[in-house]
Amino acid sequence: MSKEGAKNWYIVDGYLPYKGRVDEEIFEGHEAIMILNCHDEDAEIFMDIYYEDREPDENIKIASPAKRVKCIRMDHPDEIGGIRLDRQLQYSLRFRSNIEVIIQYGRMDIAQSNLAYIGMMGYSE
Repeated sequence: MSKEGAKNWYIVDGYLPYKGRVDEEIFEGHEAIMILNCHDEDAEIFMDIYYEDREPDENIKIASPAKRVKCIRMDHPDEIGGIRLDRQLQYSLRFRSNIEVIIQYGRMDIAQSNLAYIGMMGYSE
């Protein structure tokens, strides 16, 4: 059986951007975590949010169904255990899964009219 992902993932550059919209566009500033579960069983994942100046929010439970992608918006508290992240606040994430998954991070920053989108793989071990 080949390895498909990892059990531990880290996203270091979390920074929920300005939310406003670009003139008459549908784009909205946000960050998202995408979790790909290629396996035949559901993944049980725990997410920790680390901050510069306070204790972390730990053990936020996330379910990622078998053979599906799970998308989580970091500005939707109901998707991250009721945690409300402040905008323009630096944070980092750690994910611990019972099975191997793949985790990617994306940010849509609309602070200027030409937009900026970054997508990056998390660091895994």
